[in-house]
Amino acid sequence: MLSFPQVIRQIIDEALVAKDAATINHIALIALGVFAAQSIAGAVRYACFTLAGEKIVVRLRRNLFSHILNQDVSFFDMEKTGELQSRLFADAAVLQNAVSVNISMVLRNFVGAIGGLGMLIYTSPNLSIALMACIPPVAVGVAIFGKKIRNFSRQHQDALAISGGVANESISGLRIVRAFGQEALEVKRYSKALDESFSISKRKIRSISIFTFIFSLFGLSAIVGVLWYGSLLVVSGEFSIGSLTSFMLYALSVAVSVGALGSLWTDFMSASGASHRIFAILDKPVGATTFGEDVLDDFRGEIVFQNVTFSYPSRKNMTVIDDMSFKIASGEIVAVVGPSGGGKSTIAGLIARFYDPDEGFVKIDGQELQTLQPEVFRRGFGIVPQEPILFSVSIEENIRFGNPAATKSEVKAAAKLANAEEFITSFPEGYNTLVGERGVQLSGGQRQRIAIARAAVRNPKILILDEATSALDSKSEALVQEALERLMVGRTTLIIAHRLSTVKKANRIFVLDHGKIVQMGSHEALLADQDGLYRQLIEQQLEG
Repeated sequence: MLSFPQVIRQIIDEALVAKDAATINHIALIALGVFAAQSIAGAVRYACFTLAGEKIVVRLRRNLFSHILNQDVSFFDMEKTGELQSRLFADAAVLQNAVSVNISMVLRNFVGAIGGLGMLIYTSPNLSIALMACIPPVAVGVAIFGKKIRNFSRQHQDALAISGGVANESISGLRIVRAFGQEALEVKRYSKALDESFSISKRKIRSISIFTFIFSLFGLSAIVGVLWYGSLLVVSGEFSIGSLTSFMLYALSVAVSVGALGSLWTDFMSASGASHRIFAILDKPVGATTFGEDVLDDFRGEIVFQNVTFSYPSRKNMTVIDDMSFKIASGEIVAVVGPSGGGKSTIAGLIARFYDPDEGFVKIDGQELQTLQPEVFRRGFGIVPQEPILFSVSIEENIRFGNPAATKSEVKAAAKLANAEEFITSFPEGYNTLVGERGVQLSGGQRQRIAIARAAVRNPKILILDEATSALDSKSEALVQEALERLMVGRTTLIIAHRLSTVKKANRIFVLDHGKIVQMGSHEALLADQDGLYRQLIEQQLEG
């Protein structure tokens, strides 16, 4: 492209003056060859850089997703799902353009600007000095402006993430929104978040508009000044018309390149704001609960709490487990009961090492959990939560999630154990039936039995049942309870529950209150204690 002004100079100063058609034809053919080469190079440049950019963004999203999943559970207690999704999608999309087409455009225009300046100096040193005197103030203005745009972009991406979080909450909780007739309230809440984002965008647009006005006026005025000075040189005979024309074409080329760099600079500043949010997560160390080196040679399922004290990272001023010690023998069934907020589910979280205790130790088969490889020891766990989370795939894939290597017959055996086979085979698609998002196509009892089958196909040594029947009707509860009793046979089982039917068959019952075990024993022994908390809980339940 830099050779084109020289072609124009030759046409004006040599071909037109000499009126030589052959020379004009020769120069025109050279120009066509130059443009053909430029077109091929431009296409290759676009394809290579765009493909590279796509690969970079795919890798970035993969690494970011992996890094998010490897954070401690406490990280998700404090971060909103919608904001994390915004980083994965919106922020990465802003970066995508910057690391693909924009990088190639920056290189192209930078080389064009430097080459153009070189040719300007070669064509006329005097005019070049006059033109380059305009560059320092423009560079300072671009630097100041870029910093401002980067701040605006970061604020805008933060505001978009907040609005994304609101939308995610409203859509995922649609049934509650609909049940309480609060669609208008949620729209208002989302609109408020969008308005904040729009307000930041307006300030950003205003700044860009002002900068564009100043930059364009300054640049065009400089070109007019150079044209004026160059015309005087032509009149005085110091400069030819062809040379002035080529000089102006080089000046326009440099102006276009620098102008494009200014525009791309704002894009890169926007990408910088987005990347700041992404790397704030990527630079965050992987959760401590994902580390460990030892492997259990013989997984039996013995659990020991030794002077364990724990507070959630998001509420450090509230002690949830207070100096707790107990031992659960391999194969023993233990139920944990107590008032809400007493620390029942926290015990399950500590056993599964979703969290590490602040003080004391949790041990499996005599080894501290913090020394064991989490991905290995968790293979010996089966968990059935109160609200089972199913993925929007088939029933078979949801069951096999517990053990990806399970055979078809093992999946069916697990479903049969969980009292799920009958309703699964009643569907036209059977095990290939899609359950919908979060299992919305199934009833509560059906989802719970799929969750039991998922735990069963894992064949765990330790089974954790976190209020697995509390949200079911009596018929579904009976089916689920029957399935759970079959699943518990021969396994160390921790039952977190309120209902009498769930806990009375346990070998021992721990009664929790304010983070401490206040009673421990069998159902009959605890019930015989007239003043005990367990008896009070049972009486309240029976009265209900």
